[in-house]
Amino acid sequence: MPTKPLRTTAIILRRTNFGETDRILNLLTPEGQKSVRARGVRKEKSKLAGGIELFCVSDVVIHEGRSDIGTLTSAKMLKFYQNILTDLERLELASQILKDINRATNHVDSPEFFSITDQSFAGLDNNYSPSLVQFWFKMNLRKITGEELNLVRDKNGNKLQADQAYTWDNFSEVFVPAENGSFAANHIKLLRLMTVLPLKNITQIKNLAELLPEIQQIIP
Repeated sequence: MPTKPLRTTAIILRRTNFGETDRILNLLTPEGQKSVRARGVRKEKSKLAGGIELFCVSDVVIHEGRSDIGTLTSAKMLKFYQNILTDLERLELASQILKDINRATNHVDSPEFFSITDQSFAGLDNNYSPSLVQFWFKMNLRKITGEELNLVRDKNGNKLQADQAYTWDNFSEVFVPAENGSFAANHIKLLRLMTVLPLKNITQIKNLAELLPEIQQIIP
């Protein structure tokens, strides 16, 4: 008995030409990564072509068979983050995000991958600071993949204190109490908010411009 087609939203992670007119697509969806074949998509009058551009969100219909590769039967563009293409720094960052997500989704399956990718592209399209987008993305990617930073206890196992200064141990990835440490409660609060608030809400934090360059050294 044939399976019911899957209709969902998707972001193109990777496109590979196949045969004379087809493409194999890696799609990021809320249901996980999907590999599909877009038949005839490289033909001049293909109805699928407009819905499989990079840096866009599309409404797609996938017919999944017995093999690992489904068939893309419909693709309609919902959002196109075209401003990413107008700036080299944003384009390079968006391309790296796709590579990181493509690699991560081969090991972990979570609908949050779709959300953080969509939010990151929207931020770049809306001219958010690329360094902010990159750091927010990295923090959330680590959270989803189980590599979340320890923002609760210091190297000695004690709870982080509001009146204590800290340094950062890059090897152990943990805060270390230090009298002249460069990290304080406001830095730790911002780090915690990075994985709690949507990206657009992070941009509204008053002292963001001051604190961001200082916490960026925590995740290279």
